[in-house]
Amino acid sequence: MRASVEVADIFRTAGSAYRAARAGHLSFDQLKVMSAIETCRTAVMGGHVEACTDCGHWRVAYNSCRNRHCPRCQGAAARTWLAEREADLLPVGYFHVVFTLPAEVADVAWQNKAAVYGLLFQAASETMTTIAADPKHLGARIGITAVLHTWGSAMTHHPHIHMIVPGGGLSPDGSRWVSSRPAFLLPVRVLGKLFRRLFLTRLMSLHETGRLAFYGRLTHLADRRAFLRHLSPVRKKRWVVYAKPPFAGPETVLSYLSRYTHRVAISNSRILHFDQTGVTFRYKDYRRGGADRQQIMTLTADEFIRRFLLHVLPKGFHRIRHYGLLAGATRKAHLERARELLGVAPPAASDARAEPDDIRPSCPCCGGRMVVIETFLRQRQARAPPTPALLSGIQAS
Repeated sequence: MRASVEVADIFRTAGSAYRAARAGHLSFDQLKVMSAIETCRTAVMGGHVEACTDCGHWRVAYNSCRNRHCPRCQGAAARTWLAEREADLLPVGYFHVVFTLPAEVADVAWQNKAAVYGLLFQAASETMTTIAADPKHLGARIGITAVLHTWGSAMTHHPHIHMIVPGGGLSPDGSRWVSSRPAFLLPVRVLGKLFRRLFLTRLMSLHETGRLAFYGRLTHLADRRAFLRHLSPVRKKRWVVYAKPPFAGPETVLSYLSRYTHRVAISNSRILHFDQTGVTFRYKDYRRGGADRQQIMTLTADEFIRRFLLHVLPKGFHRIRHYGLLAGATRKAHLERARELLGVAPPAASDARAEPDDIRPSCPCCGGRMVVIETFLRQRQARAPPTPALLSGIQAS
């Protein structure tokens, strides 16, 4: 069901004025995202005409933009991704680990998204695999699915990595499965210290090789001494790595992943109201507890759009990545070995791909099956109504 107010409604109403006021200050990627969301499921995108096989009722359905930042287009993408990942699950406990960048580094990340977000993935994954491989801790090669989120609940810039990690891994020689303790994977303080060291060392390397750019109030950080002074406080503070208790089982992992892998900065369901005064939406204030955690915020339309666009990723940047046992071409062999050691059967192979479920809504008049009778290209309106001969043919089929 369509939400009463959507991000697309806000962009269509206030987007033109926002672009005009900031001409030359928006990136091509941001402009492309705005355009995609504004035209999503409109005649601009093209579409098709559906008709009921029973009563002949017809309706027009427009195509989606399929942009990864569009709140309306991520449901189908998440379902497809999850179906592919289901075969990777092992019958062990799974842990949820979160790596977060300090605010001082987040400011640098926003102006250097590809470089610093990539470094965040690299440092966090290497931290996990290094500590897990240490015989003093787990002594095993683990598997990791990592997802980048760049926002807090109020759409502020808050880059962090969510990881889903099986509770154990293969021994160095691959001869046995090494299980973690039931409610403990790896020590978070040790993870935090190594993460801080790896990230800051490589961030300085990026700076020294001229791969970081600075603008506006951060322009002075182009100087090496100024950059070192900027990072000095974060070298001394504790970098928090958060590890949640393990999931109850593989089904819970899938349920969690379905909410996190393809999430965007704000879902349409959180938007409560939009008028001349601004956009009102729900958010979580994590400094509060209990019922007080759920709060309401109102932003001007311009500020809402600005915050949304903070989280547009560079073209081609992968926000879901796999490491260790789940990485690349060796994933299948590693999972087969893990299942063998755990004494579980491999997932059933299917020679033919199952036919997808027909998710087209049924006829609103009689509940009958709707079928496509006509398609039309972008920028073209559907011819309406369909001819009586066409409808009679549909009913007879």
